Amino acid sequence: MVTSPATPPLLKELNVRAVLETIRRSSPVSRAEVSRRAGISKPTVSLALDVLLAAGLVREAATAPDGPTYGARFFEAVPEAGLVLGLDLGARFLRGALCDLNGDVRARQDVEVASVDAERVLDAIVALRTTLVDASELDGALIDNAVVGIPGVVETETGNVSLATNVPGLEGRAFRDEVGKRLGVTTTLENDVNLAALGERWAGIARGIDDFAFISIGTGLGSGVVLRGEIYRGRNGAAGELDYVRLGVDDADPCASALSELAAERAAGRETTLAPPYDARGVFAAARSGDAVARSVVLEEARRIALHIAPVAAVVDVGVVVLGGGIGANADLLLEPVRQQLAEWLPYPPRVEVSSLGEAAVLTGALALGREAALENVLLRSRAS
Repeated sequence: MVTSPATPPLLKELNVRAVLETIRRSSPVSRAEVSRRAGISKPTVSLALDVLLAAGLVREAATAPDGPTYGARFFEAVPEAGLVLGLDLGARFLRGALCDLNGDVRARQDVEVASVDAERVLDAIVALRTTLVDASELDGALIDNAVVGIPGVVETETGNVSLATNVPGLEGRAFRDEVGKRLGVTTTLENDVNLAALGERWAGIARGIDDFAFISIGTGLGSGVVLRGEIYRGRNGAAGELDYVRLGVDDADPCASALSELAAERAAGRETTLAPPYDARGVFAAARSGDAVARSVVLEEARRIALHIAPVAAVVDVGVVVLGGGIGANADLLLEPVRQQLAEWLPYPPRVEVSSLGEAAVLTGALALGREAALENVLLRSRAS
């Protein structure tokens, strides 16, 4: 392979990025310490600092770290140089948050959107943005981009939404463009479980892991697969639609409605504390109290979950699988039987863990994805100036 030498503009940009990230991780930090940590000469650090100070991405710190300073100046990143709006659109709630370039959440709120259509969701998104900006006491013009998680597939070529039955009117429309126009910022639309996976990699149980899968089990079923640190979306953007794994296979559905049906069947004519409506929360509570029928239901649920992990593990050989969703969160009852089942079936079973972010996973992933884009954008703007 023929490679080209790095050009001076490229080297300058790389140095600016390295200095900014070093300051972001280590604030407040001196010029000499940036040079030592980044492995860049002091004159080069000074040139990069001039760019970052002029762009408003870095400022001189008001306080210095403890210990002797020997007259050195200390620098810190300016987190408010850009903001990200993250949104998680679910069947019942619209969750929203604003974060700065450090990844710190500056405002967060959930609003109920049950039984509304796509048009009213658009209104709710605009209203929530206003509420979040007011709560943060920051300038809304600082919002660099928005990322919206949706319960459906974002088609790769068209950007249209499909397989999204939870929000009437969402399917078949360019929802990303509509949201972006209403908000006045660049908007990214992404499958919610994909974002949950990114959230776990950024701030959860899969932090720093490059190859893993996130599987959400609740009223529905879905997964996000991270390979080499990036979400794998597939040709149509539909990678991870685990509902289709069990086509032609009976007694394999792990979702809440199937769990309730199973509990009703096994409770019929038997001594048990299980009672209608046999919802998942009641089943797991009864299993924790020692109910034998409920425990048998939970063990079957663990087998069904393992049935959906096995093909993912066999095809992409991930090291970790993270379980999320209302059902997947029951670590105390599910983890060990799922692990045991996979150990029986697979030569290289993945490590199975439960989400550490819970309901915040999707929103966390939206902020992570948006922050990455915002950092890139503010650097591009500084270079242009």
